[in-house]
Amino acid sequence: MTRSNDGLNLLDGIWVAGDGTPFHTTSPIDGHTTWRGAAASTEQATAAIDAAADAYQTWRRSTTNDRDAVVRRFADVAEKHAEELTNLISAEVGKTLADAASEVAAMIGKAETSIAARDQRTGTSTGDLAAGTLAVTHRPLGPTVVLGPFNFPAHLPNGHITPALLAGNTIVFKPSEQTPAIGQRMAELWVEAGLPPGVLNVVHGGIDVAEALIDHQSTASVLFTGGVNAGRAIHRRLAGRPDVMLALELGGNNPIIAWNVDDVASAASLVVRSAFLSAGQRCTCARRLIVSDNSDGQAIIDAVTDLTARLLVDAPTADPPPFLGPVISAQAAARILGAQRSLIGLGATPLVEAATQDRGPAYVSPGVLDVTGISDRPDEEIFGPILQIIRVADLDSAVAEANHTSFGLAAAVITSDDSIWATLEPLLDAGIVNRNVATVGASGAAPFGGIGASGNHRPAGFHAADYVAHPVASLAKPDLDHITPIVELSGQRPDEDNR
Repeated sequence: MTRSNDGLNLLDGIWVAGDGTPFHTTSPIDGHTTWRGAAASTEQATAAIDAAADAYQTWRRSTTNDRDAVVRRFADVAEKHAEELTNLISAEVGKTLADAASEVAAMIGKAETSIAARDQRTGTSTGDLAAGTLAVTHRPLGPTVVLGPFNFPAHLPNGHITPALLAGNTIVFKPSEQTPAIGQRMAELWVEAGLPPGVLNVVHGGIDVAEALIDHQSTASVLFTGGVNAGRAIHRRLAGRPDVMLALELGGNNPIIAWNVDDVASAASLVVRSAFLSAGQRCTCARRLIVSDNSDGQAIIDAVTDLTARLLVDAPTADPPPFLGPVISAQAAARILGAQRSLIGLGATPLVEAATQDRGPAYVSPGVLDVTGISDRPDEEIFGPILQIIRVADLDSAVAEANHTSFGLAAAVITSDDSIWATLEPLLDAGIVNRNVATVGASGAAPFGGIGASGNHRPAGFHAADYVAHPVASLAKPDLDHITPIVELSGQRPDEDNR
């Protein structure tokens, strides 16, 4: 087993140094080095797919029980290392310890959830027809490329890896180049759990490595979680390759509508949690709060801005524990503050202005901007702690505003009025629609994903079983007695000489 801060790639069961460009990562908390190594070369990326293709011929023949056993051993091994994984995620991403621990728990829980999903959604079913016995079974796709994100560097890629392995696929995993340490450590634990050589391969690097994996002719599927621009680039790259399954989870510009609320303080807590958990670096984070343009809406705004201004931003190990740690990097912080400046330049009114903190360049306090006066608001996902307030005249306008986006991942309604929920719920265009529950987080027992620019195929949720295997329909009879001779079908008598 390797040490995770010694950067190595896993090719056909062997840990090797990368032949590509050297790079290292530093913690956004205090700048210490979290990983040092070199990217894989394009030749090594090709070798990883070749190894996965070779291992596929054996792994696809393994029994369901054998695959289940490996997945369950991985969960057991990960649980034994839960504290270590929590600290590594926190150090590499900047998450609070509680946030990192919840990610580890979700990763561990994925084992049983994925087994249940496989059995329920892609098992074997049979039925008798007049023409014979109809059976529907499911088969794996083949060598699968998993491209991981930085914000959930363990749970989200594992949400692809686990169901893919259970279906009989083999994997080449490229962690985000911003979080290689946790991706590598997770692979080490899969090896410790007894996964055979070549079934899971790991390559580090950036766009060139990802492109080499995507372009390989043996690649059967590409599973990606990340930004919409990268997702669109992958989609374009696979144009003309209908043989490759592409599953994308690409984030959102998620709305919360707060309307007819009895408990304003509780509503504000839900909004703040939705907007700023994980320093706003969740794809399900609320980006827009829509309220009535009257005193009721103003009460919600006042409560949200007051709570936001009091949130503690500090190192994850600080005492008392902070609500927000740093964002992933100083560069990300600069982009977030640049987006805020751009909105203010367009006419937004800052109610609480986001700002970098003395603690370090990646520490950003949360911001709340009233963007009601901007007629043509940018439809983008600001991946950080910025919440936009929009005041509207009525419920019809609230729905129109909520759906005024190319994305469609998550939405929420905060209301004490059952009739308002009954009116709004079927009209909101999103894959996840909650009432009086934060937008962040999702049940592993439900589909996860969105529509439009938010992606396709419900990646990494319970329905992940659907896109890692393909259905096969078989019609069968036990003997040939029912076959009508071709000669009778042609009208020719059996004794007729037609030479």
